[in-house]
Amino acid sequence: MKAIILVAGYATRLYPLTLNTPKALLPINGKAIVDYIVDQIQTIDAVDEIYVITNHKFAGQFDSWAKAHTSKKPLTIIDDGTVSEETRRGAIGDILYTIEREKIDDDVMIIAGDNYFTYNLTDYYNFFKQKDSDCVCVKAFDNKEMLKQFGIALLDNDSKVIDIEEKPENPKSNNVVYATYIYKKETVPLFKKYIDEGNKPDAPGNFVVWLHTRKPVYAYKFNEECYDIGTPESYKFVCDLFNK
Repeated sequence: MKAIILVAGYATRLYPLTLNTPKALLPINGKAIVDYIVDQIQTIDAVDEIYVITNHKFAGQFDSWAKAHTSKKPLTIIDDGTVSEETRRGAIGDILYTIEREKIDDDVMIIAGDNYFTYNLTDYYNFFKQKDSDCVCVKAFDNKEMLKQFGIALLDNDSKVIDIEEKPENPKSNNVVYATYIYKKETVPLFKKYIDEGNKPDAPGNFVVWLHTRKPVYAYKFNEECYDIGTPESYKFVCDLFNK
């Protein structure tokens, strides 16, 4: 299995914090967000390489980070060649770029580099092995207004995804989908098919919306914490919470 961490965004909503520093390298309790993700990936024996795809503006900083990191698994930094918000490839575009550049022909775990989470990634991987199908991870929330801001999954009694909507006005369930995905080897070529059909290359959740109508996708349910850090307020909240 290969792991891909997506850190190629420009995080303009976090300015000025991310004007000269990539979001994934911002610290929480003295440790970069991406370090927590890599630490979790290290617990999965099946992962034999970690790819971190960034943009040209921040590639040098991630190169320095990788050289200083004591990862037990090979860390490869990929520069997607973009230099601004206007020229970015989008998350799905970056996934396809990584797949094609590295000739990935394996199961893949894909994680957004701005997610700070406390659930156990090994438990998620074991769920994937049990289902032997593509997987997303979800957490139940009861705040209906908050649900409108996320991808929402409707599941059957076996945790199979029967519907996913991005930011629905009227959510059909309370299962929020977070940007940590595990795809089987045979699904990897479908990223090119998705892009070739002219679908949106940005949010990684858009691929799952498209995929679940073509093959089975299951949802791993967790009860721990997961924070999508997108604004100075959300970053401060997480820092204050976990610095304690």
